[in-house]
Amino acid sequence: MIPAYSPRRNRLQWAIGPVLALLCALAQAQPAPQPAADAGERTVLVMGDSLSAGYGMAAAEGWVSLLADELAASHPGWRVVNASISGETTAGGAARIIGEAWRHRPDVVVIALGANDGLRGLPLREMRRNLARMIGVARHVDAGVLLVGMRMPPNLGDEYTSGFERVYRDLSGLFDVPLIPFLLEPIALEADAYQADDLHPTPAVQSRILDHVRPALLPLLDQEP
Repeated sequence: MIPAYSPRRNRLQWAIGPVLALLCALAQAQPAPQPAADAGERTVLVMGDSLSAGYGMAAAEGWVSLLADELAASHPGWRVVNASISGETTAGGAARIIGEAWRHRPDVVVIALGANDGLRGLPLREMRRNLARMIGVARHVDAGVLLVGMRMPPNLGDEYTSGFERVYRDLSGLFDVPLIPFLLEPIALEADAYQADDLHPTPAVQSRILDHVRPALLPLLDQEP
């Protein structure tokens, strides 16, 4: 019996089909990954840009480092790997995700990319494809996914800014993954919350960003492996 045509299934196959082929090739070409240092240790992998890498501050001050400290106390056995890179685009994330997933074997992947795509005016179709591939790889290694969005300033035009936000909403619905629509929502309108470049939050507000992320992230940690 031929299954009924499903636009959703067709889009899923288009998004992750090439990824699955790459993963199979990688599995055949590389040795098995090394086990974690501590038996039973579970991993949150954060794939972000400068907003998650802690640009302009000490490494321990960023919201991802604060998350690691918090989980060490509240969720023993969990570790946080911050694979965020300043200036990263979704294309860079899509190129790195297979290697990072192979290396760390994450149980949860936080994907917080897109800001640099938007600031450079990169095509939204490519951004959508890149994020879809990242989600597909995370799913392939049985990791939960938290998608973290961004918003663009109005000077880029309504069509682009609204389409930019829609990319995250559409992918969240398509893959059934939780979404934080705007990482910087708690501080978006506060001028003194940003460094001199008016783009990157200060160390003082990193805990508020973590407060914004935490409610969406913790349920993924509590799921059965």
